[in-house]
Amino acid sequence: MISVLNSVSQLSTENALSSTQASLQNSLLQLSTGLKINSGADDPAGLSIAAGLGANIAALTQSSQNASNGVGVLQTADGALSQVTSLLNQAVTIATEASNGQLTTAQATAANTEFQSILSEITQIGSTTNFNGTSVFSATPITVFTSDGTSGGTTTTSTTTGTLSSTTLALNSTALTTATGAASALTAITAAINTVSATRGAIGASVNQLTADSGVENTEITNLTSAQNNVQNADIGSVVSKMTQYNVLEQTGMAALSQDNSAEQNVLKLLQ
Repeated sequence: MISVLNSVSQLSTENALSSTQASLQNSLLQLSTGLKINSGADDPAGLSIAAGLGANIAALTQSSQNASNGVGVLQTADGALSQVTSLLNQAVTIATEASNGQLTTAQATAANTEFQSILSEITQIGSTTNFNGTSVFSATPITVFTSDGTSGGTTTTSTTTGTLSSTTLALNSTALTTATGAASALTAITAAINTVSATRGAIGASVNQLTADSGVENTEITNLTSAQNNVQNADIGSVVSKMTQYNVLEQTGMAALSQDNSAEQNVLKLLQ
């Protein structure tokens, strides 16, 4: 039957051509963005998974930075305490000398002046050492929060450095003006060295923990990024292959549509 009102073959060809062009446009979009999921319509489940992985990656990335900052604070405190230890060792030498009892009054006074200068320097270190504008030595714990973006994947690491001064080290009332006072000061200095060493030990343990946490977080970031790439990134080789296929189909579709139109034009010849 010859008909000019409805051409089923032409409609089929147009539908196939439209589908091919839509697929071709989608391939071009994937190539331009590098993503195979550019909207929720492309893959609703995949989009949800990729978004969730992205949130995990963002939380872990910031957590790694938090850990690095925490290590920086603690290392600053440890460096300051290292200086305090050196000063206390100098004080041990001076106090030991003054405890001998064979110093003249002037020599004992000079030794005590040097000792008091050391105590003042320790107090100054405690009050001026800071990280990012915040005092390092405080009764408030140095707290580092890390998370993988889930409610069960959070960790808080707290380290208390405590305030640092000659008073907190129980050295403020010591003096080397007499042999007896120097011997008493020597005992207090030794105790202060032990206190500083214990604090440095706690700081070192926290630094090791934060360093390990940062390493784990960076490994998780790598693995999650790989998983996210598998879900949302386009396989460029496959997309290019499909685009070539769609280009050929588009050309053959256009040729078929043109041929179908030519066939209908032949109907006019029956009227001549």
